[in-house]
Amino acid sequence: MFNPAPLLAKAGTCITHYAVIIVILLAGSSNLPSQEQTSGQPGNSRGHIPADGDLHGWPAYGGAPEGGQYSPLSRIDRDNVRELKVAWTYHSGDVSDGAGGTAVTPLEVNPILADDRLYLCTPFNRIVALDPATGAEEWSHDPGIDRKNTYSRGSYCRGVAYWSEESTGDREQVCGQRVLSGIGDGRLVAVDADTGRPCKDFGNNGQVDLNSFDYHGEGSISLTSPPAIYRDVVIVGATILDGEWANAPDGIVRGFDVRSGRELWNWNPIPEHLRDTLGGANTWAPISIDSRRGWVFLPTGSPSHDPYGKHRSEHIPHGNAVVVLNALTGEEVWSYQTVRHDLWDYDLPSMPALVEVTRNGNKTEAVLQATKTGFFFILDRDTGRPLFPVQEMKVPQSDVEGETSSPVQPAPLAPPPFTAQSVTADDAWGLTPWDRKQCRDRILALRNEGLYTPPSVNGSVLFPSDSGGSNWGGVAYDPESGLAVVNSTNVLRSQKLAPRKEFEASGGRQKTAGRSSAAPMPGTPYVWIRETLVSDLGIPCNPPPWGNLTAIDTSSGKIRWQIPFGRKPFGFGLFRSPKKWGSPNQGGPIITGGGLIFIGASIDNRFRAYDLHSGEELWSAELPAPGNATPMTYLHGESNRQFVVIAAGGYPTFETELSDAIVAFALPEDFPD
Repeated sequence: MFNPAPLLAKAGTCITHYAVIIVILLAGSSNLPSQEQTSGQPGNSRGHIPADGDLHGWPAYGGAPEGGQYSPLSRIDRDNVRELKVAWTYHSGDVSDGAGGTAVTPLEVNPILADDRLYLCTPFNRIVALDPATGAEEWSHDPGIDRKNTYSRGSYCRGVAYWSEESTGDREQVCGQRVLSGIGDGRLVAVDADTGRPCKDFGNNGQVDLNSFDYHGEGSISLTSPPAIYRDVVIVGATILDGEWANAPDGIVRGFDVRSGRELWNWNPIPEHLRDTLGGANTWAPISIDSRRGWVFLPTGSPSHDPYGKHRSEHIPHGNAVVVLNALTGEEVWSYQTVRHDLWDYDLPSMPALVEVTRNGNKTEAVLQATKTGFFFILDRDTGRPLFPVQEMKVPQSDVEGETSSPVQPAPLAPPPFTAQSVTADDAWGLTPWDRKQCRDRILALRNEGLYTPPSVNGSVLFPSDSGGSNWGGVAYDPESGLAVVNSTNVLRSQKLAPRKEFEASGGRQKTAGRSSAAPMPGTPYVWIRETLVSDLGIPCNPPPWGNLTAIDTSSGKIRWQIPFGRKPFGFGLFRSPKKWGSPNQGGPIITGGGLIFIGASIDNRFRAYDLHSGEELWSAELPAPGNATPMTYLHGESNRQFVVIAAGGYPTFETELSDAIVAFALPEDFPD
């Protein structure tokens, strides 16, 4: 399961004690308040979702069932993007900082456009329909989640799915068009797309409780990503706390009849003889669909426990893998594993992008998968065979009693990694010799043998961290140029298997320099402790940039360009970190036919547009809170006005301000074509 690190959480307060240093550095790097421009399915008689290539917009999470985070729309382009203004803002009212015991609310939703409505979900799992022209709410459905008893520290919903009864197209038929959404307490719900009322023929009065099914383990499951739909089958994975229990729930993926809610098939990544002893390898990230082949593409995560695998010494090939199933039957087609015997929480965190690339002069249907490690896999879609060579890289071995780590890990020779993969004590970074020495000492105290250094009793470097590299923001792909764009975080963490007796004897208090978290891992001799390594100034111990935006040429396997991405506000928003530092980020990019990349994701409140071919920043606008989500775009109205929409809710893990805003940008209505 994705459990992001609380990166740079202390920086805002610590920096104020060193204002003179910061002001000098920021002034020398042009870091006074920004002067950036601101804005004032195959044919059949069965059910369907809007087809790939919908010229009006964004019919499914990621832009299409195949993913890719691309739109051919080009009314907004590199010449006129500077004229973008806020067209409308919608506030859901669902926002919480955790006060009163209510879960905090990261707003990560990627809205969709279907049947002339925008559909989205709030962090508290309300499903909402908006007018695309004005952002006015047309209806909402509240599934009644317990806001004080959410699955984890936050309450998440990244998107919804749409299905319609193609055979009739009758708008009067109740639930002939449906919006389906996963709920944080493990329910799958279906509502009428016109009214928001539950589809009573689906499961039990419009919902199916997935926790009523057998997941072969301790604890429950949650749904945080949108369902995927192929014909009349709605397909869901699950979020699992795989760091909590050895025998966590198995990462079962299930297919249901979209009309009745009846289970049609299920697929379990855990070998049958191990299902009573371990779990996980779940698909918590969004799923993609190859509508022509009728295949479903799953990005799976780590088997449980994440950092301790003594009880799972056998090979588990479907963990940390791209797995392809027949969408109608659940039968396996092929599988490609990206991490063996995961001890780092290196889940596959994002939707596999199903695209067409040019390789050796030939068009090839491919799968693009970005990873937390910074490796970028390009696989043949038919077979799973890598399109660029992948070597078996020798990696450090565990010194934890009873642990048997994998001696090798797959490492693509191309494309090159899009984030740093090692850091040494000599690389320690700081604003002064004093805090640089602090960081050097903290790195020296850890086991540090580069990428895949295994966790240890005394503590090990975790770099890239369990937040990435890449995360759920995923990959945007331009079919014209063959460029894939991915944003990444680049901040040092450590992980430690603290002996339980020592941990309990200390009262659960471990001396840490940065922000840390502890997972109890009952049934093992250890408590799993992860820490973000920062100096006493709250600055990351590894050198910047702490976030990048990277364009990869999928034809040559080379990086076309890479820029530092993101900025961190300091001093009550009066200053921002230098551009060259970058910042940790969450959310993803999209690419449009206008030659643009749109992305929020940064810790600051800016929504930005970049030139796809050069990485030059062309425009930015202020948001009510950081846009830690993936945007979308669509055409609407008689004039086919193009809108770009982003969820601007902030990110509790980064301790940013929070909001409940969905913000749409467009060119002025009187702007000439």
